Amino acid sequence: MEQERRIFREAVRRFLEKEAKPFYDEWEEKRMVPRDFWKKMGEQGFLCPQVEEKYGGAGVDFSFSVILIEELEKVGSGMIGISLHNDIVVPYLTSFGTEEQKKKYLPRCVSGEIITAVAMTEPGAGSDLAGIQTTAIREGDYYTVNGQKTFITNGIHGDLIVVACKTDPQAVPSYRGISLLLIDKDTPGFTRGRKLNKVGLHCQDTAELFFQDAKVPVANLLGAEGKGFHQMMEKLQQERLVVAISAQVAGEEMWKMTTEYVKTRRTFGQSLNSYQSIRFALAEMATEIELGRTFLQEIIRKFMNKEDVTNQVSMAKWWITDQAKNIAMKCMHLHGGYGYMEEYPIARRFRDIPVMAIYAGSNEMMKIIIAKKLGI
Repeated sequence: MEQERRIFREAVRRFLEKEAKPFYDEWEEKRMVPRDFWKKMGEQGFLCPQVEEKYGGAGVDFSFSVILIEELEKVGSGMIGISLHNDIVVPYLTSFGTEEQKKKYLPRCVSGEIITAVAMTEPGAGSDLAGIQTTAIREGDYYTVNGQKTFITNGIHGDLIVVACKTDPQAVPSYRGISLLLIDKDTPGFTRGRKLNKVGLHCQDTAELFFQDAKVPVANLLGAEGKGFHQMMEKLQQERLVVAISAQVAGEEMWKMTTEYVKTRRTFGQSLNSYQSIRFALAEMATEIELGRTFLQEIIRKFMNKEDVTNQVSMAKWWITDQAKNIAMKCMHLHGGYGYMEEYPIARRFRDIPVMAIYAGSNEMMKIIIAKKLGI
């Protein structure tokens, strides 16, 4: 298996060197990863590798997804939408979907014909998912959906949206009334809002979504009615692990580029690397990065063994994303004035990294989960 992973990583790396890295600046400028890149990913078998072979996937374990997450992050943080499709949205379908739903959607998710998104966040509800206001009221064979979602990754490209909504607005407690619906892009009453203008992650399309008397077939209910909150809580652990892995790789990449820079940049007749203060700063960051990597590898191992890692994932998501923010600041500073120039990769990393501490549950929410799990 280790040899298979090594071959897979090399194949992914070669593909991205040819098909992604040369065009990434253009994608950032145009604020979109093109759909044809998604299809190329699908053709190479780099989308949804964990999906069973009978639905077109490779049927491999999570370690192959880790490889994809890592190699995509090396290209740039704006590639996160592909990891969201692979390891956050599609798993809802593989875990909770009916056989009919899987046959209908999974092969096209694997091929890149369908791009997925998950719509939880609303203008008035983020980390408090029980507070969502979007409703889906059953009327015969259809649900009538009304509401608004925001900050939706893959919101512009998305062909299939997993939407959290209240099928029972009167439920007490309110989370018992939440269900998940699969909503196709062509559903009457569903419209996309503007593509949001973000500080970073420029090539990752993020949008508002609107539902006005949208008619969704009852057959598109994902799992059982009223179980949506529990489904999201289950899958959020993997989502947070994906974010932690991305942040870890971002920290490693920033350290590498900064180490190379200080070796070549000269001031007062000597390289920056010759100053003890700079060597200490790099040594401190390297230690933090190594600690994060070691912790993360242990969590991945436990996660793949089906162990409960809720607390450890929350710790990793909080600590590693915070460290990535600190590393971004320190590395930009070590680049001097050049670190503030857009043509230097550290500038892009500096603006891309902070949102990792916000999405998939803010780091403050992670601390609440940790404290609760510890009984404090």
